[in-house]
Amino acid sequence: MEKKISFSEILKKYTMVIVLVLVVIMFAVNTKGVMLLPQNVNNLVAQNAYVFILATGMLFCILTGGNIDLSVGSVVCFVAAVGGKMMVLNSMNPYLTMLVMLITGIAIGAWQGFWIAYVRIPPFIVTLAGMLAFRGLSNVVLQGQTLAPMPDSYLALFNNYIPDPFGKEGFNLICFVVGIIVCIVYVLLVLKNRADRVKKGYSVDPFGGVAIKMILICVVILAFMFRLAQYKGIPNSLIWVAVIIAIYTYIASKTTTGRYFYAVGGNEKATKLSGINTNKVYFLAYLNMGLLAAIAGMVTMARLNSSNPQAGTNFEMDAIGACFIGGASAYGGTGTVPGVIIGALLMGVLNLGMSIMGIDQNLQKVVKGLVLLAAVIFDVVSKRKSFIVK
Repeated sequence: MEKKISFSEILKKYTMVIVLVLVVIMFAVNTKGVMLLPQNVNNLVAQNAYVFILATGMLFCILTGGNIDLSVGSVVCFVAAVGGKMMVLNSMNPYLTMLVMLITGIAIGAWQGFWIAYVRIPPFIVTLAGMLAFRGLSNVVLQGQTLAPMPDSYLALFNNYIPDPFGKEGFNLICFVVGIIVCIVYVLLVLKNRADRVKKGYSVDPFGGVAIKMILICVVILAFMFRLAQYKGIPNSLIWVAVIIAIYTYIASKTTTGRYFYAVGGNEKATKLSGINTNKVYFLAYLNMGLLAAIAGMVTMARLNSSNPQAGTNFEMDAIGACFIGGASAYGGTGTVPGVIIGALLMGVLNLGMSIMGIDQNLQKVVKGLVLLAAVIFDVVSKRKSFIVK
């Protein structure tokens, strides 16, 4: 059964997508098209890979009740410091080093998750302490120095590009082919999901609206991949980001564990009474955040080709901002991984566009702060209006 959707509901549902499109157009005009050059489209991915990774993990923390993790930037720095010392100073195997980095991130996540979930110390306090402690430990490990360069075999995992077997000069054909395949898979999944809902008697959006949405998304994907193909093709960092997004989108929308995060954020007492171990949900949220912070540390270290004491500064702000801008509720229980990706893209476009225009770093922070405030105000006002209507 198709349900009728008003224009105001459509506008509310896709507000941030519309804002993202308008911001891209604004920067494209103000930079006279420089913003959309193939190399800058590639930079949008390479320079903001950490935002996509950290924001995906931050979403699960926020879902549990608007909780955040202030320590992720410092954890990124600390994990990179450990990896840099192992590979640069001790010439250890990059793959063994990566394993140690992952274990370090998981251990940090477990440490913070224990105090938050089982001792019930507020997440703000625990992660604020972590932000200070792990930033200090990073300086202790690095002794205030920058360690560089990283082994070529390590850099190749993150900084290289997917080779083009067709070898077409000036255009990476395999990149565009992948874009077409992604569009086909996306359309088939949407149609299958819609057919399943109709078969079960659930209400579905009008097909016309679904078709327009699919066409627009496919056009964006193909335009994006076309631009990448004009540069060097698909960067390895995009593969890492895409895999993480796919895994966590599935977890959030298709698994029982994923639904627990929404349930805890919606009403923790009711969730506990229904037999769900809410302590475990909190613990998993911060354990997972530690894991993704470690991966973000690897990506960041490869992009910088160094470990330095200032790495990861303000990363937590970008991740938190991407979540709230992407539709995650300040109260918890609401938010999606695709929404967070829209938020991360908006943050990335703002960073790249303002940098190209030569806007002062301090003014960039002002703009990002106002955008974040506007997103949260929109969420709070919307919740208040829906409550009044009910």
